[in-house]
Amino acid sequence: QVQLVESGGGLVQAGGSLRLSCAASGTIFSINAMGWYRQAPGKQRELVAVISSGGSTSYADSVKGRFTISRVNAKNMYLQMNSLKPEDTAVYYCNAKKRDTVVVRGDDYWGKGTQVTVSS
Repeated sequence: QVQLVESGGGLVQAGGSLRLSCAASGTIFSINAMGWYRQAPGKQRELVAVISSGGSTSYADSVKGRFTISRVNAKNMYLQMNSLKPEDTAVYYCNAKKRDTVVVRGDDYWGKGTQVTVSS
């Protein structure tokens, strides 16, 4: 099993920045791609960004140019969020995958989430 713990969320004004962190523990050798997803109130969980084991990245169109995903091995992953907008307000979840894919699978691992609130 893999345990994922997010940190770094909080309240920020529009235009500000936050850096989210995800720390993985447990059977981390099973992890390939890692990613960030978010869920706003009343909405479905959506992809924010994914990074493969080789460092390739994919972003949602809504965050391209503003957010940057990075990782240090399979233990630590980050999401640098700049130029934040009120519509970025959501619970952000760390995700770890057993395969290098952007697809959400039933065997993915999930953190409990961290709240990001952007005020206008």
